[in-house]
Amino acid sequence: MPKAPPTFTYSLAELRSAAEWLLAQVGERRALAFYGAMGAGKTTLIRELCRALGVTDNVTSPTFALINEYRTASSEKVFHFDFYRIKKLEEAYDIGCDEYFGSGCLCLVEWPELVEELLPPGMLRIRIDAPCANIRTLYLE
Repeated sequence: MPKAPPTFTYSLAELRSAAEWLLAQVGERRALAFYGAMGAGKTTLIRELCRALGVTDNVTSPTFALINEYRTASSEKVFHFDFYRIKKLEEAYDIGCDEYFGSGCLCLVEWPELVEELLPPGMLRIRIDAPCANIRTLYLE
């Protein structure tokens, strides 16, 4: 019988635990795709992941810039993408998306479904469901 994909349910007060659990699931992968409805908590979870990595920058959604760059406590780069406002796939190519994904740096992607054909193989896919106001469930693929 196939093994069920990992899941984690948490309250917003347990956000740090969710971020630590997710980081433990990452392994060698350098790209994470975050799927979820508007308001599901993609940016909030990414902010907490960055905190857990020692990022001291202000982590915000790069909705208009498409990409933000942060540094971890060990000076590693983290790239945070938000493709919500992208109109054409060429916009992602124009910012050098494929180069970022191939950089070896951690890439955190919001609204990946809009650039699905650009995503690197082996990317960890995280679906965030919000069954009620303060509860979230992460489903990994």
